[in-house]
Amino acid sequence: MTTVPVHQVSRVAIPLSVGALVAVALGVYGRLHDPTGVAINIAGFSSFQSVKSWLATVALVLALVQIVTAGALMGHLRGLSGRSWVGPVHRWSGRAAIAVTLPVVAHCLYALGFQYGEPRVLIHSLLGCFFYGAFVAKMLTLSRTDAPSWLLPVVGGAVFTGLVGLWLTSSLWFFNTFGVIR
Repeated sequence: MTTVPVHQVSRVAIPLSVGALVAVALGVYGRLHDPTGVAINIAGFSSFQSVKSWLATVALVLALVQIVTAGALMGHLRGLSGRSWVGPVHRWSGRAAIAVTLPVVAHCLYALGFQYGEPRVLIHSLLGCFFYGAFVAKMLTLSRTDAPSWLLPVVGGAVFTGLVGLWLTSSLWFFNTFGVIR
């Protein structure tokens, strides 16, 4: 039996473990924290649910930009590969996507907490924790020069999958229930 050196295991285990710890910590905080029910409304929107739905939609569009530019950076989209603007667009669309999710997660954790009263809401709460855990794992993977080449696309895909799931269980639900313009 061949043993794998500890440094090779840590290349994958550290980012994934820290990401998992972040996901669990968010879930525990959201569950133990007494939700305030207080929401911040922004002028021009009828409710904070509307604000959250639109911010999540913006994040989803930016995540689609992330997927396309990641494909170009990895050489899978020959028409875009090698273009000097692809890397900066990838980095800045990712930063912007996370930035627009911050008011949403702050509201969800502070005002609503981790909820499980109905399946859609439970899945949404779990996906929120997963999304930020995957994001932390991705950021830690980016900072490791010794990470295996498959790890970044896997954790990046997990971030994207989490965001799509969040959008489906919140924004799509909201738009279908209350309408796009409310």
